[in-house]
Amino acid sequence: MAERGTSEAERRGREAEALVEAAKRGDKRAFEELYRLHQPRIYALALHLTGRPSDAEDITQDAFLKAYHHLPEFEGRSQFFTWLYRITLHRALNVQRDRGRRKLVGLDDPRVTAAVAVDAAGDPRRALELQESYAHLLAAFDALSPTLRTTVVLTTLQGLSYKEVAVVLDTTEGTVAWRVHEARRQLHAHMERLQREPTPVHIKARARRISQEHDVAGLEQAILAFLPEARLA
Repeated sequence: MAERGTSEAERRGREAEALVEAAKRGDKRAFEELYRLHQPRIYALALHLTGRPSDAEDITQDAFLKAYHHLPEFEGRSQFFTWLYRITLHRALNVQRDRGRRKLVGLDDPRVTAAVAVDAAGDPRRALELQESYAHLLAAFDALSPTLRTTVVLTTLQGLSYKEVAVVLDTTEGTVAWRVHEARRQLHAHMERLQREPTPVHIKARARRISQEHDVAGLEQAILAFLPEARLA
């Protein structure tokens, strides 16, 4: 199984390299195919970092436009998607900084809405429960520093290996591992804090249930519910 998975990854890598080379020679259809392949992940990355669909759409377009204009400068020292991720991260973090503090997470947050639409399976009662649970978890996620949040998005939602994330963020695999561990710790602490603070009883109960369902390591995986379209193979 592992060999087939590796072969498939290698095949996709060769296909991507061929598309990049064709695009560098001026083949617009090749770049359109690169856009089709990578746009969902780039949009998901931008949405998680900004929390605004309009910003995510602008960042996605800007990232691909910049990649297109600077394609002749791409020397292939890293994979194309790694290069594209770096462009997207830089743009998204700039947008975040310019906007300042993020708004509080509400039940109508687009990331919550997207997750509930998939996971509630049309059950109104289940949808209400998921809205509250996801809003609390997402608030904990948004409370992380940009560095920790970015690392969690890349490892958990984008499914990159620690080695790939280290390349994207220009750091070491050990640092990536520490950031994931620290993010888990802070997420767990946030949910425990909800149980202690003078909040409504139903919120305390919800926080307690979430903490019981998702242990310290599992909290990271729970973030997968925030944006179903980010769950790509």
